Amino acid sequence: VQLQASGGGLVQAGGSLRLSCAASVLTFNGYDVGWFRQAPGKEREFVVATRRNRGSTYYADSVKGRFTISRDSSKTTVYLQMDSLKPEDTAVYYCAASPRVVSPRHWEYDYWGQGTQVTVSS
Repeated sequence: VQLQASGGGLVQAGGSLRLSCAASVLTFNGYDVGWFRQAPGKEREFVVATRRNRGSTYYADSVKGRFTISRDSSKTTVYLQMDSLKPEDTAVYYCAASPRVVSPRHWEYDYWGQGTQVTVSS
């Protein structure tokens, strides 16, 4: 599975962005999907994860109520809608997929996109 993340950019605080994670070769069927982020000098941080087959979704407390994960009907793209952005949301955002487990632990994911930069100005 190859993943391609896109949609990052520069936005003012309070604004919105929608990130996309596209799967090539295969669809996201049978995969749990997560989004993580990493700010300079910090550890990779869990953002949200969703179980396969329209299963449960889990959000980090820091983004709950502001971010929403969704999948398109073709199951080849996963989206992360980010609203009410804050400067502390600034990071490189990565999507990841696992055939085994939905988890907040990044090391449990097998497939990763290349990351997309999100910068929120105050």
